[in-house]
Amino acid sequence: MSNQVSKIEKRLARPQTIGSAFGGLMKMFGGRASDADLLKRWSEIMGDDIASVAKLVGITKTRDKKINIAVKSSNPAFALQLSYQTDEIINRINKYFGYNAVNKITIRK
Repeated sequence: MSNQVSKIEKRLARPQTIGSAFGGLMKMFGGRASDADLLKRWSEIMGDDIASVAKLVGITKTRDKKINIAVKSSNPAFALQLSYQTDEIINRINKYFGYNAVNKITIRK
């Protein structure tokens, strides 16, 4: 019980956004809070193979409730490799959300 109290005290000691607080709660109950949760869990969702060379830099919603993703390669040499992996990135994000959420992926150098 004391371990649980110390975690709560640490959490209250630093400021949090509502999205990050909700994201933690939704993770505990098995749901997903928002697109911001995608940014927070990028490494976990993509795995080491993609997360090591790609960074999520933008998420925008379209009118039809889908999302456009902007990804930046850690090195310009990896941009071509990422362009070959766009289908895999889309599949992993769609699997995370549980539906076809991704409209388009843009790779920035």
